[in-house]
Amino acid sequence: MIALPPLALYVHVPWCVRKCPYCDFNSHGVGREQALPEQEYLAALLADLDADLPLAAGRELVSLFIGGGTPRLMSASFYRQLLEGVAARLPTARDIEITLEANPGTLERGRFAGYREAGINRLSLGVQSFQDAQLQALGRIHSGRDAEAAVLEAREAGFDNLNLDLMHGLPGQTPELALDDLERALALAPEHLSWYQLTLEPNTEFHSRPPRLPEEEVLWDIQDLGHERLERAGLLRYEISAYAHPQRRSRHNLNYWRFGDYLGIGAGAHGKLSAVDGDAGLAIERRWKARQPEAYLRRARDPRGFIAGHSPIADEELPLEFAMNALRLVEGVSLARWRAATGRPSAVLEARLEHARKKGLLVEDADRLQASPQGLLFLNELLALIGME
Repeated sequence: MIALPPLALYVHVPWCVRKCPYCDFNSHGVGREQALPEQEYLAALLADLDADLPLAAGRELVSLFIGGGTPRLMSASFYRQLLEGVAARLPTARDIEITLEANPGTLERGRFAGYREAGINRLSLGVQSFQDAQLQALGRIHSGRDAEAAVLEAREAGFDNLNLDLMHGLPGQTPELALDDLERALALAPEHLSWYQLTLEPNTEFHSRPPRLPEEEVLWDIQDLGHERLERAGLLRYEISAYAHPQRRSRHNLNYWRFGDYLGIGAGAHGKLSAVDGDAGLAIERRWKARQPEAYLRRARDPRGFIAGHSPIADEELPLEFAMNALRLVEGVSLARWRAATGRPSAVLEARLEHARKKGLLVEDADRLQASPQGLLFLNELLALIGME
């Protein structure tokens, strides 16, 4: 019998106070004063989930992630009603991980306690930097002290599973400033740290008007020194840009990288769903919802529903799709798992694996597909060698 992969749920909240110049996510700045259509959006999210339920077929949710935008703009009551609505529609794992993204300093104190009471058990704080000059260059609306205060508030509210998002390679950043950011983060004792390099993404302000970023040699120094410091602090790297204590790795992100399934509800949300296709194995489809918040809300009254598009993953695309996810993990994946997920015999990979090993991009293990430290640095080159037929 063919087993379906684990199932997660992603919920997108598309509004933020102000769009950051580096951000390419589906987020829409509304300022501090504009009232958001909470109840209308809540009703749309649950109707969206109702429309997707036949695809889930009673499968258990292993994780739920609320991202944005700035989800902290919504009230605790909004999330209590949302989580109650999800639980009434789908079975959830007893120890389900429920994460909320939040930005320091976006709204009044006290909301974290309400979020914890609503059932959220993990917070991901978008700190990005503790240096006020760097935060201003990034267009952030909080200070370093705001970030530290937000962590204290989260701890007081009872959160014992906390991720901090930090960027490196920022405009004008030196290795000393980057390491100071890490030291200030480590002083707050997060269970998880996402530490990633600033990239200039298309369709962002930074892409059209690029800031002056550190030279490549400085970027390498920052990465090497930072990686060593995090691991010395007991935060072990398990994914290209994710570090955690051993029992606090993000279940939701692990489900992505292990090619699990996920429902996506909300404006612009994406999903990936598998279904048993007779003797042929699994049929896998990607789906996405209407992107603009106003259009998404109109879809609640549209018989066509919330779907903006969908696309099956063709058999010949599966090796690359799977490798793009699994090879982000430091532990990689067994070749047995690769065969099960792609429906391809290992012989398809053999020549490419040997070439990649000779270039030092893969770990020398006949039973695993695992990037070497060099392969993690040059993942696109590795994928080009082994991902495509």
